Amino acid sequence: MTPFAEGIAASAAGAAIVLLSIAVVLALIRLILGPGLPDRVVALDLMSTLAVGVIGAYCVVTNESSILDAALIVALVAFLGTVAFASFLERGRRR
Repeated sequence: MTPFAEGIAASAAGAAIVLLSIAVVLALIRLILGPGLPDRVVALDLMSTLAVGVIGAYCVVTNESSILDAALIVALVAFLGTVAFASFLERGRRR
């Protein structure tokens, strides 16, 4: 990659980090004010997805790929948590 393209990629990733951080704050507000438990779980899942995005953008800015393992683990744990919550809700509806 040329130095010019690296600069553009770093600038775009920096802007993405700022926008994703704003989205995390908005999701945190939904997590706190959510009217029901499903709303709060969706907000928490959104926050974990945004965290993966922030980690990915940070890797682009710093040009370091070793942190992507943490992003993968966060994504897997968030997925398992969402599936577990859905299973919990389904069990509650059957009774």
